[in-house]
Amino acid sequence: MMFGFGILTGLLVLPLVGAAFILAQRGDQASVESNARYAALAATVATFVLACVAWAKFDPANPGFQMVETHAWVSDAIQFKLGVDGFSFPFVVLTAFLMPFCILASWHAITKRVREYMVAFLILETLMIGVFVALDLVLFYLFFEGGLIPMFLIIGIWGGKRRVYASYKFFLYTLLGSVLLLLALMAMYWNAGTTDIPTLLAHKFPAGMQTWLWLAFFASFAVKMPMWPVHTWLPDAHVEAPTAGSVVLAAIMLKMGGYGFIRFSIPMFPEASAYFASFVFALSVIAIVYTSLVALMQEDIKKLIAYSSVAHMGFVTMGLFTLTPQGIQGAMFQMVSHGLVSGALFLCVGVIYDRMHTREIAAYGGLVNRMPVYAVIFMVFTMANVGLPGTAGFVGEFLTLMGAFRANPWVAFIACSGVILSAAYALWLYRRVVFGELVKPELKDIADLDRREMAILVPLVLLTVWYGIRPGTILDAFAAPTEALIKNYQAALTAAKTAMLVVQ
Repeated sequence: MMFGFGILTGLLVLPLVGAAFILAQRGDQASVESNARYAALAATVATFVLACVAWAKFDPANPGFQMVETHAWVSDAIQFKLGVDGFSFPFVVLTAFLMPFCILASWHAITKRVREYMVAFLILETLMIGVFVALDLVLFYLFFEGGLIPMFLIIGIWGGKRRVYASYKFFLYTLLGSVLLLLALMAMYWNAGTTDIPTLLAHKFPAGMQTWLWLAFFASFAVKMPMWPVHTWLPDAHVEAPTAGSVVLAAIMLKMGGYGFIRFSIPMFPEASAYFASFVFALSVIAIVYTSLVALMQEDIKKLIAYSSVAHMGFVTMGLFTLTPQGIQGAMFQMVSHGLVSGALFLCVGVIYDRMHTREIAAYGGLVNRMPVYAVIFMVFTMANVGLPGTAGFVGEFLTLMGAFRANPWVAFIACSGVILSAAYALWLYRRVVFGELVKPELKDIADLDRREMAILVPLVLLTVWYGIRPGTILDAFAAPTEALIKNYQAALTAAKTAMLVVQ
């Protein structure tokens, strides 16, 4: 405990301290920009170190909330309450881990308004970690929505040609879903008399109310994930965002939807979750197959990876609503591994974009001749994206398909075809960019990875392979809360059935 505050408050405050320091910088532009870069890097690294300290204190065998802090805030019912469990903590660590890489990736790429850019990223880090550690519904909502603002600015100011269109589309889509979330939040407060998440998890909402609350939460989380058909903002946002913006968007912000389902929808509205499971399966399967086919038709590298993210998130929603231990753990693992792999793929695209200033697939070819190290690293992430055994991408997909098979074999069968399609578009991309003859004259002088780029990509390669070989390091964190969740879920369904029989 520092100054009466715990370690989780420290994780929220550290990036803000960095942001305040950067804003306080005065002097000539070159030194302010240099200081901003180093200060942002120092703040994100310090946050990651603190997250590792917290990880050492974390007990994976305990299914409940740990490191809980409660501070007086709005009223007795609405408090500033923080805590983590096995579902949320891996994402806190993932966020803290990826942020230094985002700063490093922007080192040379961002040349205008550097100071503002670094501040936007540090504030975004606080808001993203806040989503995963909030134990109060109002607090969760503030963090969940607050993250929109820095992201909107990052895409709208430092993005590509159609950046204004993409940032507005991103903002309006996600805000639309969130209005319903706010209404649901008010209804829950009105019914339960509190916004404390652990209390709400134990509170039983009436069956009729559950349906409406579930739909309101679903509207918000489905846009955030994004699920098919509300996914159309994602390719635009990805294409226009700067490299680091795409990394954060793919690796962390998409996971907030999945986290919302596991934290709120399934444990708080079990009857509605059981009722709508087949509806979620249908949307997930369409997302897996349809977006994989759309990915095959893309000309832009970023767009292709963006559509593949929608397909991978289809596996997550499918796994979560199987409500089997394999499905839920697989879905959670898939979110962590996708965070690493898709973040790394966007960093790989950023490397060649910084050199050639184009993302068209047709502009490349034969890169292996000039960039052998890059070709190897890009191959590892492509294979992990396909779900090759031995990489982190395999474990999550395999477990979600096992869970889906137990719940509904047809769903699993159609989802398996998505795996084949993902191999098709990923390998096609790799062949077009990396292999072939080096014929384009502008590619003749292209340089291989420099030290900074190696420092970004090599740790991600090692982790992708490590989690593919030793998935237990993450799965152990999910095991205890998954068991507790399924137990409570089944108990709630049994109680509902008994009540129905009594009524009859």
